[in-house]
Amino acid sequence: MDVQTVVEALLFASDRPVPASRIAQIVEASAESVRECVEALNRKYEQSGAAFRIEAIARGYQMMTLPTFDRWVSQLVAVRRDMRLSPAALETLAVVAYKQPAMRAQVDSIRGVSSGEVLARLREMNLVKIVGRAEELGRPLLYGTTTKFLETFGLSSLKDLPSVEALRPPQE
Repeated sequence: MDVQTVVEALLFASDRPVPASRIAQIVEASAESVRECVEALNRKYEQSGAAFRIEAIARGYQMMTLPTFDRWVSQLVAVRRDMRLSPAALETLAVVAYKQPAMRAQVDSIRGVSSGEVLARLREMNLVKIVGRAEELGRPLLYGTTTKFLETFGLSSLKDLPSVEALRPPQE
């Protein structure tokens, strides 16, 4: 069996990103060989006008439809109600993502309101996790983002977050 075809089958069958190392282990090839297979498959998909491609997200590879088809796909796949994020949750998540490891007091200070309940909800949703304790009086908890955060927002790593400067509104 052709390694490229096996890589394609594995990614097609998975609903989560699969690390190159895991694919390499299954197909008994190198991670570099897996990367080359993914690149070749993406070229093939582009040449044939396929509606999908393989993306590197959350330290793995996953098949995803092209953004062009979002309008139709979103009608088919209902976004789970429990994954909807309120403006407060998005704000809190952004603070944690950019400041991590972040103490609740830091998040509260930046947001100007208490974030305890929002942080608890984000932990329930597995978007935020406790990553340790600060070396301060009372040893407060430190929060960071999870792999599910990367998956949810289609990021390979935190380095893919836009710069804070890019998020600021332009000065007139």
